[in-house]
Parts: sequence; C-alpha cells; structure tokens
Amino acid sequence: MFTFAKAQLASFAASLIDYVIMILSVEFFGFWYVAGSSAGTIIGGVTNFSIGRQWVFRGGYTAPHIQLGRYFLVWLGYLLLATSGIYLLTHIGGLNYIVSKITVTLFLAIAYNYPLQKRFVFR
Repeated sequence: MFTFAKAQLASFAASLIDYVIMILSVEFFGFWYVAGSSAGTIIGGVTNFSIGRQWVFRGGYTAPHIQLGRYFLVWLGYLLLATSGIYLLTHIGGLNYIVSKITVTLFLAIAYNYPLQKRFVFR
C-alpha cells in the first residue's frame, strides 16, 4: 500500500507539470488542445519515469535502459489512450479540455499506469 501511495504522489507531481505545460501551450502559445495535451504528457512522462525509478520503485533489479524501454511502451499506450479520451470528451462530449484531461488522467493513473509500472516496468 505504501508503494501505491508513493506512486500516486509521483503521478500527482508529474500531472501538475503536465497540466501546466498543457495550459501554457494552449492559452499562451495558441496550440490546439490535443497538441498541448500531448506536449504536457511528454514532459510529465519524463518526470514520472525519473521519480518512479528513483523514489517509488527504487530502481528495481533491472538495468535502467531496459526499464526505460518498458516505460516507453507503457507511456506510448498512455499517450494514445489519454489523447483519444481527451479528444472524445472535449470534441464529442463538449467538456472543457482541462476537465477532460483531469478526468482521463485520473482514471488512467489508477487503472493503467500504476499496475503496468509495478508489474512490468519496475518489477
């Protein structure tokens, strides 16, 4: 349970960075919300891997380059799911892009990221 709490704190920190990048990209630089969300997800993913490897899962027993490759596969799936979900909730569901991002990323943090990071990336 302690690892789960640490993973959620790491996810929260990475998500804050993700949201700030997304909002800056859209509101100040005029990016399309899907592009801004993707930019945030990229930077948030780098943050999450770093925190996950060093603090949450303590590096595990696998070489860093192997973990990075595994993380990239999980992250790529996350990017596709998050981007699709945000687009659907915003474009079809009519929600604000920020509300869509929060909704989708909260769901994916628990249902997708944590289980795959614990059992596949940092095992």
